[in-house]
Amino acid sequence: MGRLIVAVVVSLWVIPVSLLVNHIVPEPYMDEIFHIPQAQQYCRGNFKTWDPMITTPPGLYSLSLVHIASLFPGMFYAKTVSSFYEICSAGTLRSINGILAVICSLLVYEILTQLRPALSERKASLYAVVLSLYPLHWFFTFLYYTDVASLTLVLAMYLACLKRCFQLSALLGALAIFIRQTNVVWMVLVASTGILNYIMPSNCKEDTQPGDHYVLTRKYDEAADKKSVPVGPNLRNRKSDSSSSASSHSKMSVSLPRPASGLLDEVQVILPRLWLLKWDILVSFCPFLVVLLAFLAFVHWNGSVVLGAKDAHAVSPHFAQIMYFGLASFLAMAPFSLSQVATLCQSLWMNKLLSFFEILAGLTAGFVFVHFFSIEHAYLLADNRHYTFYIWRRVIKSNWLMKYLLVPLYVYSWLFIFNILGKVQKKVWVVIFVLACAAVLIPAPLIEFRYYTIPFFFLILHTHINENRSWLLMGFIYVALNIFTMMMFLFRPFHWDHEPGTQRFIW
Repeated sequence: MGRLIVAVVVSLWVIPVSLLVNHIVPEPYMDEIFHIPQAQQYCRGNFKTWDPMITTPPGLYSLSLVHIASLFPGMFYAKTVSSFYEICSAGTLRSINGILAVICSLLVYEILTQLRPALSERKASLYAVVLSLYPLHWFFTFLYYTDVASLTLVLAMYLACLKRCFQLSALLGALAIFIRQTNVVWMVLVASTGILNYIMPSNCKEDTQPGDHYVLTRKYDEAADKKSVPVGPNLRNRKSDSSSSASSHSKMSVSLPRPASGLLDEVQVILPRLWLLKWDILVSFCPFLVVLLAFLAFVHWNGSVVLGAKDAHAVSPHFAQIMYFGLASFLAMAPFSLSQVATLCQSLWMNKLLSFFEILAGLTAGFVFVHFFSIEHAYLLADNRHYTFYIWRRVIKSNWLMKYLLVPLYVYSWLFIFNILGKVQKKVWVVIFVLACAAVLIPAPLIEFRYYTIPFFFLILHTHINENRSWLLMGFIYVALNIFTMMMFLFRPFHWDHEPGTQRFIW
Protein backbone atom coordinates (compact mmCIF):
# COMPACT_ATOMS: atom_id res chain seq x y z
CA MET A 1 0.00 0.00 0.00
CA GLY A 2 2.85 2.37 0.83
CA ARG A 3 4.38 1.95 -2.61
CA LEU A 4 1.06 2.72 -4.29
CA ILE A 5 0.58 5.85 -2.20
CA VAL A 6 4.07 7.12 -3.03
CA ALA A 7 3.63 6.45 -6.76
CA VAL A 8 0.21 8.15 -6.87
CA VAL A 9 1.29 11.21 -4.89
CA VAL A 10 4.41 11.77 -7.02
CA SER A 11 2.41 11.28 -10.23
CA LEU A 12 -0.07 13.92 -9.07
CA TRP A 13 2.54 16.62 -9.52
CA VAL A 14 4.68 15.08 -12.26
CA ILE A 15 1.89 14.94 -14.85
CA PRO A 16 0.38 18.46 -14.55
CA VAL A 17 3.71 20.25 -14.13
CA SER A 18 5.16 18.37 -17.13
CA LEU A 19 2.21 19.46 -19.26
CA LEU A 20 2.63 23.06 -18.09
CA VAL A 21 6.36 23.14 -18.82
CA ASN A 22 5.92 21.60 -22.27
CA HIS A 23 3.16 24.09 -23.07
CA ILE A 24 5.16 27.20 -22.09
CA VAL A 25 8.64 25.98 -23.04
CA PRO A 26 8.08 23.62 -26.00
CA GLU A 27 11.55 24.18 -27.47
CA PRO A 28 14.84 22.82 -26.06
CA TYR A 29 16.40 25.06 -23.44
CA MET A 30 19.90 25.31 -21.93
CA ASP A 31 21.68 21.94 -22.09
CA GLU A 32 18.65 20.49 -23.86
CA ILE A 33 19.89 22.14 -27.06
CA PHE A 34 22.62 19.46 -27.04
CA HIS A 35 20.74 16.49 -25.57
CA ILE A 36 17.48 16.64 -27.52
CA PRO A 37 19.01 16.90 -31.05
CA GLN A 38 21.38 14.06 -30.15
CA ALA A 39 18.48 11.87 -29.00
CA GLN A 40 16.61 12.74 -32.19
CA GLN A 41 19.61 11.57 -34.21
CA TYR A 42 19.27 8.22 -32.43
CA CYS A 43 15.57 8.20 -33.26
CA ARG A 44 16.55 8.48 -36.93
CA GLY A 45 18.84 5.51 -36.50
CA ASN A 46 21.91 7.67 -36.93
CA PHE A 47 24.16 6.31 -34.18
CA LYS A 48 27.42 7.59 -35.63
CA THR A 49 26.67 11.30 -35.26
CA TRP A 50 27.85 12.81 -31.98
CA ASP A 51 27.76 16.41 -30.72
CA PRO A 52 31.29 17.22 -29.44
CA MET A 53 29.81 19.55 -26.80
CA ILE A 54 28.17 16.65 -24.95
CA THR A 55 30.29 15.50 -22.01
CA THR A 56 28.32 12.45 -20.86
CA PRO A 57 27.88 8.99 -22.47
CA PRO A 58 24.76 8.18 -24.53
CA GLY A 59 22.95 6.26 -21.79
CA LEU A 60 20.04 8.69 -21.55
CA TYR A 61 19.48 8.56 -25.30
CA SER A 62 19.46 4.77 -25.25
CA LEU A 63 16.88 4.77 -22.45
CA SER A 64 14.87 7.27 -24.47
CA LEU A 65 14.83 4.92 -27.45
CA VAL A 66 13.34 2.19 -25.27
CA HIS A 67 10.77 4.67 -23.97
CA ILE A 68 9.86 5.86 -27.47
CA ALA A 69 9.67 2.30 -28.76
CA SER A 70 7.14 1.44 -26.03
CA LEU A 71 4.95 4.38 -27.11
CA PHE A 72 5.21 3.94 -30.86
CA PRO A 73 2.88 0.94 -31.46
CA GLY A 74 -0.05 2.54 -29.65
CA MET A 75 0.44 5.96 -31.23
CA PHE A 76 0.93 4.44 -34.68
CA TYR A 77 -2.22 2.34 -34.29
CA ALA A 78 -4.15 5.46 -33.19
CA LYS A 79 -2.76 7.22 -36.28
CA THR A 80 -1.37 10.11 -34.24
CA VAL A 81 2.09 9.53 -35.76
CA SER A 82 3.22 8.01 -39.02
CA SER A 83 6.92 7.45 -38.24
CA PHE A 84 9.15 6.64 -35.30
CA TYR A 85 10.96 9.97 -35.55
CA GLU A 86 7.73 11.98 -35.13
CA ILE A 87 7.43 10.88 -31.50
CA CYS A 88 10.87 12.22 -30.61
CA SER A 89 9.68 15.70 -29.69
CA ALA A 90 11.07 17.65 -26.76
CA GLY A 91 7.95 16.92 -24.70
CA THR A 92 8.07 13.18 -25.30
CA LEU A 93 11.77 12.97 -24.55
CA ARG A 94 11.28 14.94 -21.34
CA SER A 95 8.52 12.57 -20.27
CA ILE A 96 11.02 9.79 -19.59
CA ASN A 97 12.31 11.79 -16.63
CA GLY A 98 8.76 12.02 -15.29
CA ILE A 99 8.47 8.23 -15.38
CA LEU A 100 11.92 7.84 -13.83
CA ALA A 101 10.97 10.30 -11.06
CA VAL A 102 8.09 8.03 -10.03
CA ILE A 103 10.38 4.99 -10.15
CA CYS A 104 12.96 6.90 -8.13
CA SER A 105 10.44 7.64 -5.38
CA LEU A 106 9.63 3.93 -5.16
CA LEU A 107 13.33 3.10 -4.93
CA VAL A 108 13.72 5.58 -2.07
CA TYR A 109 10.81 3.89 -0.30
CA GLU A 110 12.33 0.44 -0.77
CA ILE A 111 15.79 1.56 0.37
CA LEU A 112 14.32 3.10 3.50
CA THR A 113 12.57 -0.14 4.36
CA GLN A 114 15.78 -2.09 3.73
CA LEU A 115 17.96 0.19 5.83
CA ARG A 116 15.36 0.59 8.57
CA PRO A 117 13.13 -2.50 8.80
CA ALA A 118 11.42 -1.15 11.92
CA LEU A 119 10.21 1.95 10.04
CA SER A 120 6.44 2.02 9.65
CA GLU A 121 4.83 2.07 6.22
CA ARG A 122 3.35 5.50 6.87
CA LYS A 123 6.68 7.04 7.81
CA ALA A 124 8.50 5.41 4.90
CA SER A 125 5.86 6.80 2.53
CA LEU A 126 6.15 10.29 4.02
CA TYR A 127 9.95 10.29 3.81
CA ALA A 128 9.93 9.03 0.21
CA VAL A 129 7.46 11.70 -0.89
CA VAL A 130 9.44 14.47 0.81
CA LEU A 131 12.70 13.34 -0.79
CA SER A 132 10.96 13.27 -4.17
CA LEU A 133 10.35 16.99 -3.64
CA TYR A 134 14.06 17.73 -3.14
CA PRO A 135 14.33 20.93 -5.24
CA LEU A 136 17.22 19.97 -7.54
CA HIS A 137 15.79 16.53 -8.27
CA TRP A 138 12.26 17.90 -8.64
CA PHE A 139 13.13 20.72 -11.03
CA PHE A 140 15.12 18.62 -13.51
CA THR A 141 12.34 16.06 -13.63
CA PHE A 142 10.68 18.33 -16.19
CA LEU A 143 13.68 18.89 -18.47
CA TYR A 144 15.73 16.52 -20.62
CA TYR A 145 18.81 16.35 -18.40
CA THR A 146 20.73 13.30 -17.16
CA ASP A 147 20.22 13.99 -13.45
CA VAL A 148 17.00 12.07 -12.80
CA ALA A 149 18.10 9.01 -14.79
CA SER A 150 21.49 9.10 -13.05
CA LEU A 151 19.96 9.20 -9.56
CA THR A 152 17.41 6.51 -10.40
CA LEU A 153 19.99 4.02 -11.63
CA VAL A 154 22.35 4.70 -8.72
CA LEU A 155 19.54 4.07 -6.22
CA ALA A 156 18.47 0.95 -8.12
CA MET A 157 22.07 -0.28 -7.98
CA TYR A 158 22.17 0.37 -4.23
CA LEU A 159 18.85 -1.37 -3.58
CA ALA A 160 20.00 -4.45 -5.50
CA CYS A 161 23.18 -4.54 -3.43
CA LEU A 162 21.22 -4.24 -0.17
CA LYS A 163 19.18 -7.25 -1.32
CA ARG A 164 22.44 -9.11 -2.04
CA CYS A 165 21.79 -9.29 -5.79
CA PHE A 166 25.38 -8.35 -6.54
CA GLN A 167 25.45 -9.27 -10.23
CA LEU A 168 22.31 -7.22 -10.90
CA SER A 169 23.74 -4.38 -8.83
CA ALA A 170 26.95 -4.34 -10.89
CA LEU A 171 24.91 -4.37 -14.12
CA LEU A 172 22.86 -1.41 -12.91
CA GLY A 173 26.14 0.27 -11.93
CA ALA A 174 27.39 -0.14 -15.50
CA LEU A 175 24.16 1.42 -16.78
CA ALA A 176 24.53 4.28 -14.29
CA ILE A 177 28.05 4.95 -15.56
CA PHE A 178 26.64 4.86 -19.09
CA ILE A 179 24.42 7.76 -18.02
CA ARG A 180 27.11 9.75 -16.20
CA GLN A 181 30.76 8.84 -15.71
CA THR A 182 31.08 10.01 -12.10
CA ASN A 183 28.62 7.30 -11.06
CA VAL A 184 31.60 4.96 -11.02
CA VAL A 185 32.44 6.52 -7.65
CA TRP A 186 28.97 5.70 -6.30
CA MET A 187 29.32 2.17 -7.62
CA VAL A 188 32.51 1.83 -5.55
CA LEU A 189 30.64 3.20 -2.53
CA VAL A 190 27.80 0.73 -3.06
CA ALA A 191 30.22 -2.20 -3.46
CA SER A 192 32.10 -1.10 -0.33
CA THR A 193 28.83 -0.93 1.58
CA GLY A 194 27.95 -4.41 0.36
CA ILE A 195 31.32 -5.76 1.52
CA LEU A 196 30.93 -4.14 4.94
CA ASN A 197 27.46 -5.65 5.31
CA TYR A 198 28.83 -9.01 4.16
CA ILE A 199 31.61 -9.21 6.73
CA MET A 200 29.96 -7.22 9.54
CA PRO A 201 26.26 -8.10 9.38
CA SER A 202 25.58 -7.17 13.00
CA ASN A 203 26.04 -3.68 14.37
CA CYS A 204 24.31 -2.15 17.35
CA LYS A 205 23.93 1.11 15.47
CA GLU A 206 22.02 -0.31 12.50
CA ASP A 207 18.85 -2.22 11.82
CA THR A 208 19.67 -5.70 10.47
CA GLN A 209 17.70 -8.74 9.44
CA PRO A 210 17.99 -11.57 12.00
CA GLY A 211 18.31 -14.18 9.27
CA ASP A 212 21.25 -12.42 7.65
CA HIS A 213 22.85 -11.98 11.05
CA TYR A 214 22.67 -15.70 11.76
CA VAL A 215 23.79 -16.95 8.35
CA LEU A 216 26.70 -14.60 7.83
CA THR A 217 27.90 -14.80 11.42
CA ARG A 218 27.87 -18.61 11.21
CA LYS A 219 29.79 -18.49 7.94
CA TYR A 220 32.40 -16.23 9.45
CA ASP A 221 32.66 -18.23 12.65
CA GLU A 222 33.06 -21.50 10.75
CA ALA A 223 35.84 -19.91 8.70
CA ALA A 224 37.50 -18.68 11.87
CA ASP A 225 37.31 -22.11 13.52
CA LYS A 226 38.50 -23.87 10.39
CA LYS A 227 41.58 -21.70 10.03
CA SER A 228 42.20 -21.50 13.80
CA VAL A 229 43.54 -17.99 13.73
CA PRO A 230 42.85 -15.06 16.03
CA VAL A 231 40.39 -12.68 14.43
CA GLY A 232 40.57 -9.57 16.55
CA PRO A 233 40.80 -8.30 20.08
CA ASN A 234 37.08 -8.66 20.69
CA LEU A 235 36.62 -12.09 19.04
CA ARG A 236 37.32 -15.54 20.47
CA ASN A 237 38.00 -18.86 18.77
CA ARG A 238 35.56 -21.57 19.79
CA LYS A 239 35.64 -25.33 19.77
CA SER A 240 33.74 -26.91 16.92
CA ASP A 241 31.78 -29.37 19.03
CA SER A 242 28.29 -28.32 20.12
CA SER A 243 25.46 -30.30 21.66
CA SER A 244 22.52 -28.40 20.18
CA SER A 245 21.58 -25.61 17.82
CA ALA A 246 20.72 -23.42 20.77
CA SER A 247 24.16 -23.71 22.31
CA SER A 248 25.70 -23.23 18.86
CA HIS A 249 23.79 -20.01 18.40
CA SER A 250 24.89 -18.89 21.85
CA LYS A 251 28.52 -19.45 20.92
CA MET A 252 28.10 -17.49 17.73
CA SER A 253 26.72 -14.55 19.65
CA VAL A 254 29.76 -14.59 21.91
CA SER A 255 32.04 -14.32 18.89
CA LEU A 256 30.53 -11.08 17.65
CA PRO A 257 32.56 -7.93 18.26
CA ARG A 258 31.56 -5.56 20.97
CA PRO A 259 30.28 -2.19 19.78
CA ALA A 260 33.28 -0.41 18.31
CA SER A 261 34.13 2.86 20.03
CA GLY A 262 36.12 4.33 17.16
CA LEU A 263 37.43 4.01 13.66
CA LEU A 264 40.53 2.03 14.64
CA ASP A 265 38.41 -0.43 16.63
CA GLU A 266 36.27 -1.07 13.56
CA VAL A 267 39.33 -1.49 11.35
CA GLN A 268 40.74 -4.05 13.79
CA VAL A 269 37.54 -6.05 13.44
CA ILE A 270 37.08 -5.58 9.68
CA LEU A 271 40.56 -6.50 8.46
CA PRO A 272 40.67 -10.03 9.94
CA ARG A 273 37.15 -10.75 8.67
CA LEU A 274 38.07 -9.35 5.27
CA TRP A 275 41.06 -11.68 5.10
CA LEU A 276 39.15 -14.76 6.23
CA LEU A 277 36.34 -14.22 3.71
CA LYS A 278 38.53 -12.89 0.91
CA TRP A 279 37.64 -15.59 -1.63
CA ASP A 280 33.90 -15.38 -0.93
CA ILE A 281 34.08 -11.62 -1.27
CA LEU A 282 36.08 -11.83 -4.49
CA VAL A 283 33.56 -14.20 -6.05
CA SER A 284 30.53 -12.23 -4.89
CA PHE A 285 31.82 -8.78 -5.79
CA CYS A 286 33.93 -9.51 -8.86
CA PRO A 287 31.19 -8.11 -11.19
CA PHE A 288 31.84 -4.67 -9.68
CA LEU A 289 35.56 -5.13 -10.29
CA VAL A 290 34.92 -6.03 -13.93
CA VAL A 291 32.85 -2.86 -14.44
CA LEU A 292 35.50 -0.74 -12.71
CA LEU A 293 38.31 -2.15 -14.85
CA ALA A 294 36.25 -1.60 -18.01
CA PHE A 295 35.67 2.02 -16.99
CA LEU A 296 39.40 2.59 -16.33
CA ALA A 297 40.17 1.10 -19.74
CA PHE A 298 37.70 3.53 -21.31
CA VAL A 299 39.30 6.51 -19.54
CA HIS A 300 42.72 5.41 -20.76
CA TRP A 301 41.43 5.04 -24.32
CA ASN A 302 39.49 8.32 -24.24
CA GLY A 303 42.27 10.29 -22.56
CA SER A 304 39.77 11.89 -20.18
CA VAL A 305 36.75 11.12 -18.03
CA VAL A 306 34.47 13.40 -20.08
CA LEU A 307 33.63 12.80 -23.72
CA GLY A 308 33.29 16.31 -25.17
CA ALA A 309 34.15 19.91 -24.23
CA LYS A 310 37.20 18.60 -22.40
CA ASP A 311 38.83 22.02 -21.99
CA ALA A 312 35.82 23.44 -20.13
CA HIS A 313 35.56 20.38 -17.86
CA ALA A 314 39.20 19.68 -17.11
CA VAL A 315 39.89 18.09 -13.74
CA SER A 316 40.80 20.82 -11.23
CA PRO A 317 41.69 20.78 -7.51
CA HIS A 318 38.47 22.48 -6.43
CA PHE A 319 38.64 21.60 -2.72
CA ALA A 320 36.24 24.42 -1.81
CA GLN A 321 33.50 22.45 -3.59
CA ILE A 322 33.35 19.93 -0.75
CA MET A 323 32.82 22.81 1.68
CA TYR A 324 29.91 24.14 -0.40
CA PHE A 325 28.30 20.71 -0.40
CA GLY A 326 28.45 20.52 3.40
CA LEU A 327 26.65 23.84 3.83
CA ALA A 328 24.13 23.08 1.06
CA SER A 329 23.26 19.75 2.72
CA PHE A 330 22.97 21.39 6.13
CA LEU A 331 20.50 23.92 4.68
CA ALA A 332 18.59 21.23 2.78
CA MET A 333 17.93 19.54 6.15
CA ALA A 334 17.38 22.85 7.95
CA PRO A 335 14.34 21.84 10.08
CA PHE A 336 16.35 18.95 11.52
CA SER A 337 19.86 20.39 11.44
CA LEU A 338 18.87 23.62 13.20
CA SER A 339 17.05 21.65 15.90
CA GLN A 340 20.28 19.76 16.59
CA VAL A 341 22.46 22.82 17.23
CA ALA A 342 22.19 22.57 21.01
CA THR A 343 22.78 18.79 20.95
CA LEU A 344 25.87 19.11 18.78
CA CYS A 345 27.30 21.93 20.91
CA GLN A 346 26.73 19.86 24.03
CA SER A 347 28.50 16.89 22.43
CA LEU A 348 31.45 19.08 21.49
CA TRP A 349 31.61 20.53 25.00
CA MET A 350 31.67 17.08 26.61
CA ASN A 351 34.83 16.25 24.63
CA LYS A 352 36.46 19.67 24.81
CA LEU A 353 40.03 18.68 24.05
CA LEU A 354 39.20 16.43 21.09
CA SER A 355 36.63 18.91 19.80
CA PHE A 356 39.18 21.73 19.97
CA PHE A 357 41.61 19.87 17.72
CA GLU A 358 38.78 18.80 15.37
CA ILE A 359 37.53 22.37 15.01
CA LEU A 360 41.04 23.74 14.64
CA ALA A 361 41.87 21.20 11.93
CA GLY A 362 38.57 21.90 10.18
CA LEU A 363 39.06 25.67 10.24
CA THR A 364 42.64 25.35 9.00
CA ALA A 365 41.61 23.09 6.14
CA GLY A 366 38.64 25.33 5.37
CA PHE A 367 40.72 28.49 5.09
CA VAL A 368 43.31 26.69 2.95
CA PHE A 369 40.63 25.28 0.65
CA VAL A 370 38.86 28.61 0.26
CA HIS A 371 42.01 30.66 -0.23
CA PHE A 372 44.02 28.40 -2.53
CA PHE A 373 41.48 26.03 -4.07
CA SER A 374 38.42 28.18 -4.78
CA ILE A 375 37.79 28.26 -8.54
CA GLU A 376 35.88 30.86 -10.54
CA HIS A 377 34.81 28.99 -13.65
CA ALA A 378 34.17 31.00 -16.80
CA TYR A 379 30.64 29.55 -17.10
CA LEU A 380 29.84 30.60 -13.53
CA LEU A 381 30.90 34.21 -14.14
CA ALA A 382 29.26 34.61 -17.55
CA ASP A 383 25.87 32.90 -17.25
CA ASN A 384 23.31 34.91 -15.27
CA ARG A 385 20.58 32.29 -15.86
CA HIS A 386 21.84 30.12 -12.99
CA TYR A 387 21.16 30.84 -9.32
CA THR A 388 24.80 30.06 -8.57
CA PHE A 389 25.73 33.18 -10.56
CA TYR A 390 23.86 35.38 -8.07
CA ILE A 391 24.97 33.44 -4.98
CA TRP A 392 28.58 33.76 -6.08
CA ARG A 393 28.42 37.47 -6.90
CA ARG A 394 26.08 38.72 -4.19
CA VAL A 395 27.12 36.49 -1.32
CA ILE A 396 30.53 34.87 -1.67
CA LYS A 397 32.09 37.70 -3.71
CA SER A 398 30.15 40.56 -2.12
CA ASN A 399 33.25 41.39 -0.09
CA TRP A 400 36.81 40.07 -0.13
CA LEU A 401 36.32 38.94 3.47
CA MET A 402 33.02 37.10 2.95
CA LYS A 403 34.45 33.84 1.63
CA TYR A 404 36.56 33.57 4.79
CA LEU A 405 33.67 34.46 7.09
CA LEU A 406 31.73 31.53 5.65
CA VAL A 407 34.41 29.01 6.61
CA PRO A 408 33.10 28.49 10.18
CA LEU A 409 29.69 27.70 8.68
CA TYR A 410 31.27 25.15 6.34
CA VAL A 411 33.14 23.52 9.21
CA TYR A 412 30.06 23.44 11.45
CA SER A 413 28.04 21.88 8.63
CA TRP A 414 30.56 19.07 8.27
CA LEU A 415 30.71 18.55 12.04
CA PHE A 416 26.93 18.18 11.92
CA ILE A 417 27.19 15.65 9.08
CA PHE A 418 29.83 13.61 10.90
CA ASN A 419 27.75 13.70 14.08
CA ILE A 420 24.45 12.51 12.58
CA LEU A 421 26.11 9.83 10.46
CA GLY A 422 28.35 8.66 13.30
CA LYS A 423 25.34 7.96 15.50
CA VAL A 424 23.88 5.31 13.20
CA GLN A 425 26.57 4.24 10.74
CA LYS A 426 29.90 2.48 10.99
CA LYS A 427 32.81 4.90 11.19
CA VAL A 428 34.39 3.14 8.22
CA TRP A 429 31.27 3.78 6.14
CA VAL A 430 31.35 7.47 7.04
CA VAL A 431 34.97 7.69 5.87
CA ILE A 432 34.11 5.93 2.60
CA PHE A 433 31.16 8.27 2.05
CA VAL A 434 33.29 11.38 2.59
CA LEU A 435 35.96 10.05 0.22
CA ALA A 436 33.27 9.35 -2.40
CA CYS A 437 31.93 12.90 -2.08
CA ALA A 438 35.45 14.27 -2.43
CA ALA A 439 36.17 12.11 -5.49
CA VAL A 440 33.05 13.39 -7.26
CA LEU A 441 33.03 17.04 -6.20
CA ILE A 442 36.64 18.17 -5.87
CA PRO A 443 37.67 17.52 -9.51
CA ALA A 444 34.63 19.51 -10.79
CA PRO A 445 35.69 23.10 -11.55
CA LEU A 446 32.14 24.39 -12.00
CA ILE A 447 29.84 25.02 -9.02
CA GLU A 448 26.62 23.18 -9.85
CA PHE A 449 24.04 22.32 -7.21
CA ARG A 450 23.01 19.40 -9.44
CA TYR A 451 26.27 17.69 -8.54
CA TYR A 452 25.12 17.52 -4.90
CA THR A 453 21.95 15.50 -5.54
CA ILE A 454 23.29 11.94 -5.34
CA PRO A 455 25.59 12.55 -2.33
CA PHE A 456 22.73 14.32 -0.57
CA PHE A 457 20.42 11.35 -1.09
CA PHE A 458 23.05 8.96 0.29
CA LEU A 459 23.52 11.30 3.24
CA ILE A 460 19.89 11.73 4.21
CA LEU A 461 18.97 8.08 3.63
CA HIS A 462 21.59 7.10 6.21
CA THR A 463 20.90 9.72 8.88
CA HIS A 464 17.79 8.15 10.43
CA ILE A 465 15.86 11.38 10.97
CA ASN A 466 12.76 10.22 12.87
CA GLU A 467 10.91 13.42 13.74
CA ASN A 468 7.80 13.69 11.57
CA ARG A 469 7.73 17.40 12.27
CA SER A 470 11.16 17.87 10.70
CA TRP A 471 10.15 15.88 7.61
CA LEU A 472 6.92 17.85 7.22
CA LEU A 473 8.75 21.17 7.55
CA MET A 474 11.31 20.01 5.00
CA GLY A 475 8.45 19.11 2.69
CA PHE A 476 6.87 22.55 3.04
CA ILE A 477 10.22 24.26 2.40
CA TYR A 478 10.85 22.10 -0.66
CA VAL A 479 7.37 22.85 -2.03
CA ALA A 480 7.90 26.60 -1.53
CA LEU A 481 11.28 26.47 -3.28
CA ASN A 482 9.87 24.40 -6.12
CA ILE A 483 6.98 26.80 -6.68
CA PHE A 484 9.36 29.77 -6.64
CA THR A 485 11.92 28.27 -9.03
CA MET A 486 9.27 26.99 -11.45
CA MET A 487 7.44 30.33 -11.44
CA MET A 488 10.70 32.13 -12.16
CA PHE A 489 11.52 29.65 -14.91
CA LEU A 490 8.15 29.81 -16.63
CA PHE A 491 6.86 33.33 -16.00
CA ARG A 492 9.93 35.54 -15.60
CA PRO A 493 11.73 35.20 -18.94
CA PHE A 494 14.28 37.80 -20.01
CA HIS A 495 16.44 38.64 -23.03
CA TRP A 496 20.13 39.19 -23.64
CA ASP A 497 21.37 42.09 -25.73
CA HIS A 498 24.21 40.09 -27.23
CA GLU A 499 22.21 36.97 -28.14
CA PRO A 500 18.68 36.42 -29.53
CA GLY A 501 16.17 34.17 -27.87
CA THR A 502 14.29 33.91 -24.58
CA GLN A 503 16.33 33.24 -21.45
CA ARG A 504 14.99 31.72 -18.25
CA PHE A 505 16.23 31.30 -14.69
CA ILE A 506 17.35 27.81 -13.77
CA TRP A 507 19.16 26.03 -10.93
